[in-house]
Amino acid sequence: MQFLKDLNIQSANQGVSTGTQWIESNGAAIESYSPVDGKKIGTTKSADKSAYEKVVSTSLQAANEWKKWPAPKRGEIVRQVGEALRHHKESLGKLVSYEMGKSLQEGYGEVQEMIDICDFAVGLSRQLYGLTMHSERPLHRMYEQWHPLGVVGIISAFNFPVAVWSWNAALAWICGNTTIWKPSEKTPLCGIAVQNIVAEIFVKNNVPEGVNCLIQGAREVGEWMSNDQRLPLISATGSTRMGKAISAVVAERLGKTILELGGNNAIIISQHADLDMSLIGAVFGAVGTAGQRCTTTRRLIIHESVYDVFTAKLCKAYEQLKIGNPLDTNNHVGPLIDQDAVNMYLNAIEQCKQQGGKFLVEGGVYTSPSIESNCYVKPCIAAVTNELAIVQHETFAPILYVMKYTTLDEAIAIQNNVPQGLSSAIMTLNMREAEQFLSASGSDCGIANVNIGTSGAEIGGAFGGEKETGGGRESGSDAWKAYMRRQTNTINWGTHLPLAQGIQFDL
Repeated sequence: MQFLKDLNIQSANQGVSTGTQWIESNGAAIESYSPVDGKKIGTTKSADKSAYEKVVSTSLQAANEWKKWPAPKRGEIVRQVGEALRHHKESLGKLVSYEMGKSLQEGYGEVQEMIDICDFAVGLSRQLYGLTMHSERPLHRMYEQWHPLGVVGIISAFNFPVAVWSWNAALAWICGNTTIWKPSEKTPLCGIAVQNIVAEIFVKNNVPEGVNCLIQGAREVGEWMSNDQRLPLISATGSTRMGKAISAVVAERLGKTILELGGNNAIIISQHADLDMSLIGAVFGAVGTAGQRCTTTRRLIIHESVYDVFTAKLCKAYEQLKIGNPLDTNNHVGPLIDQDAVNMYLNAIEQCKQQGGKFLVEGGVYTSPSIESNCYVKPCIAAVTNELAIVQHETFAPILYVMKYTTLDEAIAIQNNVPQGLSSAIMTLNMREAEQFLSASGSDCGIANVNIGTSGAEIGGAFGGEKETGGGRESGSDAWKAYMRRQTNTINWGTHLPLAQGIQFDL
């Protein structure tokens, strides 16, 4: 495939890199199969302990030099990375779509997110602001400044195989950190492609070897990183179960984490909503990326007065969905990532039926003469109550649960009554309802939207959620502070040494 050649993906030994150099490893082979057609794309190597140690030691050495580069100069490197991503957007977008299974438009969109965060980080490299404070002591000045942490470990998930890495890496770099990235073993070639793109820029600019490291592998490699005291920050995206394990290990060594975990996102459809606009937000939110986004819409909480009308619109829209090869832009829904994901989808449907859910649109495996993979499934809709055990659980698949409400207080209570707290939305043209939803008594999620869906976020805002979503924040706003350590400084420019709080200490 031409896009693989364009991205210089050719060697099975391209699995562990210190930036511009690939390291030999005796780790297990990782084979990448496309869920689009079931075909093998390529093979890479997992890191063994020796290769891992080489990566960490090189990254530590680079951190000592990289932090001395002026932040705007580091930002200039990130700017060039963004330009390189623009040049490779088509090829990388196609690889993301083919290896992960999301639509080609979403593949391009993911690369655009990488470009956008680079642009954001470039400006931020001149704005790593601290504060100045007035001292209670005469002839003293107080201020705070921010310093890099050192080496940042990034563990990303298959559903956004490149964008989430960039959210972390672009900010970590301009803050003066080096990075070690473990991409998902389900999308290893995306990691190799990005490594090759960045390496070209780093070579041109004499960036220290070790600033951008790649380390392939399964759970064991993630455990090495989590246990490693040399990595002061681990940023991990994945399941709540995975996040709890990482959090416990890193906390034991008093390290820092940024956790982006599960979502069980709901849209409240008010009786005051624009139902046509609400339909677009609900359908894309539920079936985009075949339901494999952490911000996927999994629950619709619909006012009883519009429930029948809206669910009828919803079922009709689902009848029009086209399932098939995601590289064909005429299709709306691509495959799940692998057979395990299909089995979890089927199991969730069965549990829903056993617990009393009634399907308005039936699910199941989707087959067609034009489809060569067993990973395609039918988006489905089930009428439920929020208390069902399966509704409280996040299933990474296109299953949408619909339920009724009477009052807005009731709807908000239903929305909040799940373990997860990532994204939420209300569709309403009533200002009072919108403001109540956004108030402290409203949504308990890290993201709360009005008249847009739960899925999709701009890089300018901090991304993340509460409760079992982990509490982490990535991307925009002041998320950069998580990649740095704060230092408070007091300078005495007088001729005496007065003590704080008026304490007297005479010798």
